[in-house]
Amino acid sequence: MAIPMVLEIVFPPSLVLIAASVLNLLSLTILGVLETREIHLKYSKFFNASTSSSSSISFKVPSRVGMLLIYTPAFLVGVASFWLFPDGDFRFLLLKSAITIHFFKRILEVIFIHNYSGGMSLDTIIIILVSYFFVSLSLIYTQTFNQGLSEPSIDLKYLGIVLFLIGICGNFYHHCILSKLRTKGGKEYKIPKGGLFELVICPHYLFEILGFLGISLISQTLYSFSTTLGIAVYLMCRGYVTRKWYMSKFEDFPKEVKAVIPYVF
Repeated sequence: MAIPMVLEIVFPPSLVLIAASVLNLLSLTILGVLETREIHLKYSKFFNASTSSSSSISFKVPSRVGMLLIYTPAFLVGVASFWLFPDGDFRFLLLKSAITIHFFKRILEVIFIHNYSGGMSLDTIIIILVSYFFVSLSLIYTQTFNQGLSEPSIDLKYLGIVLFLIGICGNFYHHCILSKLRTKGGKEYKIPKGGLFELVICPHYLFEILGFLGISLISQTLYSFSTTLGIAVYLMCRGYVTRKWYMSKFEDFPKEVKAVIPYVF
């Protein structure tokens, strides 16, 4: 008992959470900046786009298998949280549910919705798997520090529920549109049409950000907001290079179509 008490005195929860929030935001931002420098996580259309040589690809895994490996641990963390933390307030229950639903939806999409054409490198799988696992675990665990504390003066969890539902529904809808662009077994890329694809090339990223914003409003902690901000930075950087890729591949790509945010970016 003495060691945990000493650690709590030297590193109080507030200090630890602030440091974790800064490191989390910084690491996700670095990943995003690397994308803009053409140092990509090697999957989808950027599997062979890295400036590094092909020999750096440690091992190629089918995309569907890779995506299942990526999302399953984070989903299992959400499921396990109901057993590991059976007590807690309504906000904590909503947070655990939102995280579990988010990654369960991803697994269902991998199995039933997406049409994959290529592979993923093992190093990319490991990076994303660990990132999502840590996001799921840390969002749930850091919420335990708020149990027993007074509620925020402005309660945003119900707005968070609305944004989360809009986010996962919009993300699912645009994933369905993408899945219909390619015939089964086909490898060709097309300019997506329909929904918000008329305004941005990555509306699924926009709704992904909205979904995580909803989670951060449900949680209402500094750590959850830093996670959402970091994810937003990474996805906007990935969206930026995705738009550049489409412009380089398709001469008829509409220049007015932005990357992630309609009319803005």
